[in-house]
Amino acid sequence: MSSEFRKVLVIAYYFPPMGLSGVQRTAKFVKYLPHFGWKPTVLTVSPTGYFAMDESLLREVEQAGVEIVRASSLDVNRLFKNQKVVKMPAEGVRKFLQFCGDLLFFPDTKIGWKAKAVKAGEDLLRREHFDLIFATAPPQTDFLVAEDLKKKFKLPLVLDYRDAWLDYPFKYYPTALHRYIHYRMEKRVLRSADKVIVTLRSVKESLLKHYLALNFHDVVIIPHGYDPDDLKIDKPARSAHKRKLRIAHAGTFYAGRSPSTLLHALHNIFHSSPHLRGRIELVFIGNKRSEDELLVNKLRLQNDVTFTGYLEHAACVRQLVEADVLWFVLDNPYQSPGKLYEYIGTRKPIFASIVDGHVKRLIQESNAGVCVALNDVRAHEQALLQFFTEYERNELKQIPETFARRFNRFQLTGELAKQFETLMDIDKNALIKREEQVA
Repeated sequence: MSSEFRKVLVIAYYFPPMGLSGVQRTAKFVKYLPHFGWKPTVLTVSPTGYFAMDESLLREVEQAGVEIVRASSLDVNRLFKNQKVVKMPAEGVRKFLQFCGDLLFFPDTKIGWKAKAVKAGEDLLRREHFDLIFATAPPQTDFLVAEDLKKKFKLPLVLDYRDAWLDYPFKYYPTALHRYIHYRMEKRVLRSADKVIVTLRSVKESLLKHYLALNFHDVVIIPHGYDPDDLKIDKPARSAHKRKLRIAHAGTFYAGRSPSTLLHALHNIFHSSPHLRGRIELVFIGNKRSEDELLVNKLRLQNDVTFTGYLEHAACVRQLVEADVLWFVLDNPYQSPGKLYEYIGTRKPIFASIVDGHVKRLIQESNAGVCVALNDVRAHEQALLQFFTEYERNELKQIPETFARRFNRFQLTGELAKQFETLMDIDKNALIKREEQVA
């Protein structure tokens, strides 16, 4: 490694070969950080059971020369180590398990990783010189690991909030005491941080509201994004006799994110306009739930809806590129799911079932989005018919390239590296792009 590279220790429990959207931001950051003069080493969990595995993302970061150090964990995922892929539980079971975890563990069920991770981090920091610690959450246990290492080794610490902590919409607080303990934990962790990164303005506003010691410039927004390398896919032509409007959704359904309203809308359209059956199809990419399959069967949409199951990231992106319209569903204003930015990267029109908030305004700003209320079946019917008419006339809108470019992960990693540089004692704010030095 060139002596001109700085070194960053990245703390991320969720990391490939685990799949799903929670790993992609970190994987892409570490892939591109060497292009901006930073050499990452990732501290993550040892192989364990999870809802999805994505070996392609692991190969991608390994090919980028990223060093990965793994520490074992005493959490429930360890029980499924040999099974690797764990079936997604039904929604009622998921909520019950979430409640039990939030009742018994602080800050989350991954706290059993902390001691081993801190020990592995200490060994690393004694053995090698690092310039900075970067921790991403959830799980918030990652922040506690980073806090301990920061106190012991006095390195600058950057926290990355992929989701809110105290105001996380799916966090249960069984008692006021539970919420207060989390508040005190987060306040303590933030006091140890030198810079805070968030993905969404509402999360920044939440932090500034709850923790008055933070000032506006302490918290920087770096949104999720898309990797242009992933989108270098030629869209195959569909034969004329098989042409139909294809609407795709990527991701996992849980809590208030459900395909139910969309499915009922499609059923109603086919009932009132039978000639449209076979002209519109839905493709759901990701872990499937039995309750969603049962609803499809009940509405007699088996020939119009496809569940692909979980796909490795490259295959998932191919499905998005091959679709005509991309469906997005969001039931709270405090999250900004990463898949939205891959949707933007494809530049396809976005059909959003969504609550009010910054994400809704972003989709509207794209000039190729249609936003409807989350549970309004009639509005979904109208939107589907609007998209079908535009598809038939070859008038589907595209997201402008100038808008999409704002979410290029390569450029966003450059923004992250600039934030790192502001914390260095020398060459402050002097970020030099060193692409030619990357092996």
